[in-house]
Amino acid sequence: MRRRQMHMSREAQDALLQALQQLRAELKTPTEFPAHVLEAAEAAKAAVQLPAKDATHLPLFTIDPPTSKDLDQAMYLERRAGGGYRVHYAIADVAAFVKPGSPLDAEAHDRIETLYFPDLKVPLHPPSISEGPASLLPDQVVPALLWQHDLDADGHVTDSTVSRAKVRSLAKLDYQGVQQDIEAGTAEEPVALLREIGKLREAVEAARGGVSVNLPDQEVTLKDGSFRLSYVAALPVEGWNEQISLMTGMAAARIMLDSGAGILRTQKEQADQQVVQRVHDIAKHLGIDWKPGVTYAALVNSLDPADPKHMAFLSEATTMLLKAEYTTFRDHRIPEHTAHAAIAAPYTYCTAPLRRLIDRYTGELCVAACAGQAPPPWVLDALHCLPCDMARGKGKVADRRAVDLAEAAVLKNRVGEVFGGLVINTDAEDNRPKEGTVHLADPAVMGRITSGAELDLGASVQAKLTRADPLFTGKNKILFNTV
Repeated sequence: MRRRQMHMSREAQDALLQALQQLRAELKTPTEFPAHVLEAAEAAKAAVQLPAKDATHLPLFTIDPPTSKDLDQAMYLERRAGGGYRVHYAIADVAAFVKPGSPLDAEAHDRIETLYFPDLKVPLHPPSISEGPASLLPDQVVPALLWQHDLDADGHVTDSTVSRAKVRSLAKLDYQGVQQDIEAGTAEEPVALLREIGKLREAVEAARGGVSVNLPDQEVTLKDGSFRLSYVAALPVEGWNEQISLMTGMAAARIMLDSGAGILRTQKEQADQQVVQRVHDIAKHLGIDWKPGVTYAALVNSLDPADPKHMAFLSEATTMLLKAEYTTFRDHRIPEHTAHAAIAAPYTYCTAPLRRLIDRYTGELCVAACAGQAPPPWVLDALHCLPCDMARGKGKVADRRAVDLAEAAVLKNRVGEVFGGLVINTDAEDNRPKEGTVHLADPAVMGRITSGAELDLGASVQAKLTRADPLFTGKNKILFNTV
């Protein structure tokens, strides 16, 4: 999808900055670290010990946005002599710096996760750690949790293990550059294998009934003092990279289940027949051919988000899936439900400990299990609290609200104008919906729309902008009416 950008007036930018400050105040977002936490970070850096296992011979590389400094993952991919593949996947060892009960630990439990706003980032850990000796930046020897996955020639995992090791990344790559190198055939084999392994893992995912929905993201960026709002379609390499992370999360879940203690990210299948029937009705209404016997997962994986009708279906149908939850267990008391429906397997978060609290705990459980050791007591003691802690995380709310504010700022001076758009969501509980969500192609906006007549999902509409105010205190800062 072609990237479209919309520049804001100075008045709109000032309003957006004020609205973002109000949002952070509303979310009680701490934008600075207390002095005692910063002091603890310096002490932790001085006291850190590197693992005895030396894996610095592995020529690891990272793939992240160009400006990222808190690098959680590095990888090295190779073919196995007997066939198949080996994936070396290093994860930042945050527990080497953040000790249980320390000021750093307490602060991380207050923050839960890194928050991203268009004008600044609010990190989970002090940058002196997360963007320094804990980050997998190139050319520095750091502690890591080093995963090793062995795959057969079809991409199925035959063995996974993880242990502590000191590692050194040699290259900081970015998605755009890796995509270009792979397509041009100039990527070195460890990088080029990401496409080969990623596609195999996508096929494995589809075969087990997993769902990957890659809708274009609305992205708000601040560059050269100017905010920009755009739709950004994911590159294929981002999906291949995500497959490595998903593979590790599934391996971690299996290790914890086998060891008898852990925390999973679970999601049940949608059992409400009315919801299931509505999903089928949506597909029919949009002219999407859902053949008998084809599963929901297979249908979703066959659709193209660049097709407006497909995007409307994906936007509507995925909102009706049951929300994922955190499920903990210990002492071999395995819960009845362990799977994540969209992934179609047990799964956990474990690959982003610099940016998410829970990953430090799952990593420790897996390292202990693979070493044949009992889980650390401090991890077991925290298990029952972690679901509530993670529920306090504000990342998704901050992301969505920040985009809402940017949309309102982009259109602040255009009230009364009419835009062409596509209805991608309607009020599901209403048999004759008159409210929903409209997707504008240009500018990159999705907003609330009301109509005097019934709104048809997937319909092209002329949408008149009736309100756009980032400082509006009501529910909808941006609102359209059909004309």
